[in-house]
Amino acid sequence: MISRRLAVKGGVATLAAKLGGTALERRAAAREARFEAAFPPEGEILDVTFNGNSVPVHAVVRGVGPDLILIHGASGSSREFTFDMIDRLSDRYRCIAFDRPGLGYTGHTDPRYAAVFSSEAESPAEQAALLATAYAKIGTLKGDGRAPLVLGHSFGGTVALAWGLDQPARALILLAAASNRWKGGLGPLYALNASAPGGALAVPLLTATVSIDRLRAITEGIFAPDAMPDGYFAHVGAQLILRRDGLRSNARQVNGLKPHVLAMEQRYRDLTLPVEMVHGTADTIVPVDIHANVLIDMLPNGNLTLLDGIGHMPHHADPEAVVAAIDRAAVRS
Repeated sequence: MISRRLAVKGGVATLAAKLGGTALERRAAAREARFEAAFPPEGEILDVTFNGNSVPVHAVVRGVGPDLILIHGASGSSREFTFDMIDRLSDRYRCIAFDRPGLGYTGHTDPRYAAVFSSEAESPAEQAALLATAYAKIGTLKGDGRAPLVLGHSFGGTVALAWGLDQPARALILLAAASNRWKGGLGPLYALNASAPGGALAVPLLTATVSIDRLRAITEGIFAPDAMPDGYFAHVGAQLILRRDGLRSNARQVNGLKPHVLAMEQRYRDLTLPVEMVHGTADTIVPVDIHANVLIDMLPNGNLTLLDGIGHMPHHADPEAVVAAIDRAAVRS
């Protein structure tokens, strides 16, 4: 039997935990509001009906010409492409940069993926289907009326591949794309944040406490061995990923990616459309020998451009090579 003294101590501990949790959540919410005020949507929030749900999808649409879909990677948003890539392309392509589900200002394909105590997330195929539905809502009247070119970076490259497998596309452009199986896991932080307990308990702590200096250092590490461009961090709004739903969504999507990649590998030979790949040989986040060098042998109509000594951000380290790949994809299609 629990003594009255122990019961009182337990009640005080529980109350203290609740009060601490409440203070933590208040701090997390206040930081989220500041981040959103500093980095608001740059485009239009579309109301997209998907599987019976109303889903907000953020799309930045700029330029004229054939339609080019731009899909960002993990921890990112459409700001990845509005930094300078769209400016390089908008004179001859209508660029459509989406926020992926659960990131930036796009919602979830299903409400269950927003649950705090969960480990479920949208598959690459679900993400591609939502964005293709949003693209259909935008329409092709201002483009050339054809299926779009679809570009994806990193995790966005996986979504681009899923788009090519299941949705209309005229060609794919893959930048440092996560395309093939790898050994092992992705580290304890992803595993923790992707878990139901971690999503409920650890994520609010990160939202409330991770410093901007730490976030900047992480961002610089993603570019290594290349330098982060001047002005990139001030523009890209990396702070948006510190929001609680963004942290959970990103961790769950990345941590659960491998089974989807294994299934997609079985279908890559069905991708008969042109596929242009650009991958840095010094990429340690999505290593070229595990991904692009394997994928190229699976594709009937692929072309691989290797960038010697370049890391995980080829569209910033060598934008001319990426623009050339997009132009080749357009011509080949």
